[in-house]
Parts: sequence; structure tokens; C-alpha cells
Amino acid sequence: MKTMNYNKIYPQYFTLVALGLYILLFIVPSIMGIYYSFTNWNRYSSEIKFIGLENYRVIFSSGSSYFYYIYNTLKFTLISNIVKIIPALFLAILLSGNLKGESIYRAILFFPAILSYLVIGLIFRSMLHPQMGLVNNTLRNLGLDFITKSWLVDPKWVWPSIFTVDAWRGVGYVMTVFIAGLHSIPKYYYEAADIDGAGFFSKLLYITIPMLKPAIVINLVFGITYGLRVFDIIFVLTNGGPGRMTEVINTAIFKEFALGTYGIGTALSTILFVFMGLISIILVKLMSKKEIGL
Repeated sequence: MKTMNYNKIYPQYFTLVALGLYILLFIVPSIMGIYYSFTNWNRYSSEIKFIGLENYRVIFSSGSSYFYYIYNTLKFTLISNIVKIIPALFLAILLSGNLKGESIYRAILFFPAILSYLVIGLIFRSMLHPQMGLVNNTLRNLGLDFITKSWLVDPKWVWPSIFTVDAWRGVGYVMTVFIAGLHSIPKYYYEAADIDGAGFFSKLLYITIPMLKPAIVINLVFGITYGLRVFDIIFVLTNGGPGRMTEVINTAIFKEFALGTYGIGTALSTILFVFMGLISIILVKLMSKKEIGL
């Protein structure tokens, strides 16, 4: 059978328009942003001066609040992946075992993933209000006043509240990826394990998790890139509060631009860009190794 040469059917110059738009709308602004991160660009002066690494020195200086925002971003990325991936894995296993009505349960769990973070944030900010929120009012009506908290104001509960809302939205999506991975595992592995008398946890440890490594890596890629870019859910729920306890890089960038300190804002954006670039390279190499291993 003659092999079709797609290069002859679709000339390479067909990509020029898309490539041009990509360079114009992504590459050029990125290079300009990196340049401006080395300047004193701000709304209070019409003169833009090159100041070298001064913005980065301010960001990484001892006691700098910006360094704390970077720490919050990394903390959110780590914990949000843990609180979604582990429950999602067990839900995927539970809903892949011929459970009656499992399609309905899958749809219910996946539904929050189609909602925007703005809508979810507004709904939960109302529900978690200390006085008028549905959560505290329900607890009071049940006689559980001692459990009521200022969920989005109390420093002890603000991060757990954010992680809970984020998990509610994201677990269904992660679960769906795991379900697709579970369906690709040959059944004879489990049949052989049953003959050998292996229990649930033995099969989970030696069959399910090793065979789900591609799905785990995919979820990690999406989860890490989402965690580093997080903005909407935190901005709507807490606006970085109480104080600036939940401020992350993107909310800090937003506020720096709102204040007119564009040099610091572009420096923070460049740091985020570098973080995402390095982590993306590591994850792509990790995925390549997994594909070769398979």
C-alpha cells in the first residue's frame, strides 16, 4: 500500500498564519514582559529606566511579602493535588466496579468541573459566610454551634476551606481521567491476582497504581500547571485575605498592576513563567520515560 505524503497535500506554509499569531500574541508579549521586569516601569513616571535585578532583589529579599506569595503558590499546588488525586483514585475504583447507577454517580461528581471558578467562588463565599452562610446556619439549627467557624476569615480555617472548595470542583475531573486509565488495564491481571488470593490493597499496590502511572502523570501535569496559575478561586473566595495570608503569585500580580507598580508585577509574572517552564520540562521528560516503559 502506497504511503500518503501529507507534506505534499498540506504545504508547510499553511502554518504561517497560526505561527505568526502565536509569535505576535505570545512570544512578543512574553519577551517584552521579561524586559520590563528589569525596569522601574510604573504609572507614576513616564520614564522607564533599566534597573537590572533590583525588582528580583526586592521579591527575594529577607522578610519580603512577595517571597511569602511564592511559598503560598507552591503550597497550594502541592496540597491541592494531594486532596484531589487520592480521593479521585478511590472514587474511580469504586465507580469502575459495575456498581448499580455508577453512570449517574460519575455525572454528579463530574458536574462541578463544568462550572466556572467565578460561579463556584461566589456560591461558596455566600455559603461560608460567618453569620448568614448556609453552612453555619445549618450547624446552628442542628444545635452544633460550637462547630461554626469564620471559614474564610479565621487564619486556622481559611486554607482548609479553600482546599475543600477546590477539591469539590476538581475531584470529578481527576476521577474521570483515572476511570479512563482503569478501563485500559487488562482484566486478566486481576483474575490472576484473585487466583493467587491477593486482597484489595495488594491488587491496588501491585497492579492498579503501577498500571495507572500514565493517568497519574497526566493528572499531575494538569494539577501542577493549574496550581501554579491559580487565581480565580482564591481571588473570589478571599481576595488574598485575611490580611494577605492566602495571597498567591497571580493575585499579587493583579494587585501590583492595579497599584501601577508594573515592574514588580512583570517580575513576578516572569518568575511564574520560569517555574512553569522548568516544571513542564521535568513532567514532559517524566511522561516520555513512562511511554517508553510501556
